[in-house]
Amino acid sequence: MVHFEPADEVTPISAARAKSKARAAAKALSAEPAAEDFAAGTPALAPVTYLRGGAPAGSAPNGSTPNGSAPTAAPPEAHEADEDAPGAASSATAEADAAAEREYAEQVLLQRLRARSLSATEARTVLAGTEIAEHEIDEVIDRFAELGYIDEGKLADQILHSHHERKGLGRSGVQAEMRRRGLDHDLILEKLEELPDDEAERAIELACKRVQQLGRLDDQTVDRRLTGFLMRKGYASSAVRLAVKAALASRSGSGGASRVRFR
Repeated sequence: MVHFEPADEVTPISAARAKSKARAAAKALSAEPAAEDFAAGTPALAPVTYLRGGAPAGSAPNGSTPNGSAPTAAPPEAHEADEDAPGAASSATAEADAAAEREYAEQVLLQRLRARSLSATEARTVLAGTEIAEHEIDEVIDRFAELGYIDEGKLADQILHSHHERKGLGRSGVQAEMRRRGLDHDLILEKLEELPDDEAERAIELACKRVQQLGRLDDQTVDRRLTGFLMRKGYASSAVRLAVKAALASRSGSGGASRVRFR
C-alpha cells in the first residue's frame, strides 16, 4: 500500500469555500490601479456628465466647465464595464466555490485511501458522493494514479496475499474478490496466471485440517460439510472431490470415523 501523509481531518466544505473566496478577493485587490497611476494623471473614474440645469455649485454657466472647456461625456466603455462587473463577480464566486468543492473532495478521497487501498472504481464511488463534476472526478483519479495513491496492480497483489495465501481461497474465490473490488478484467486474468498450479494440494491441506474439527460426525455429514466449505473458498469441483476423499481417508486411518450421527 502506498504511504502518504494527508491531513488528519477533512476540512469542512464551508471552510474550504471561504478560503477560496478569500484568495479570489486578494487576487482582485492586487489588480487595482496603483497610487502612482493616479498621480500620473491616469483617470481612475469616468468623468461625470450632469443633466441640463443639474450642474453642481461652482460649475460654469451654459454647461461649460469652470476652466471654460466643454463637459466631457463618459465613454461608452465605462458603462459597459459597470454592466459587466456583477457578472464578473458572480463568475469569480462560482470559480471559488468549484475550487473549494474539489479541494474538499480530494481530502475525502485521501482519508479513505489512508485506511486502505482503493481501485479506480472504488475511488470514483467515493468522489461521486461529493459535489464535483464528472470530468473533475476523472481528473482527480488520473492525478492520484500519477502520484501513486491509486495503484490497481499493487491492490491485486494485496488480494492475492490476503485471500489466497492467508485465507486459503482458491482461484475462483480470488477472482471473485478482485471483481468485487472493481479491478480491470485483463489485470485479474494476469494476476491469476501468477498463482501456482497447486490448487488440489491446497484444497487437500485445508480439508484435512477442517475434518479434525468435525468430531464424531458420520462420513456422509463430514462429506457434505467439507464440500460446502471448500466450494465457498472458491475451489474447483474436481479439487474439492479429491480433497474430501483425502480428508475422509485420513480420518478413517486415524480411527476417527464413526457411524454415529449427531444432529
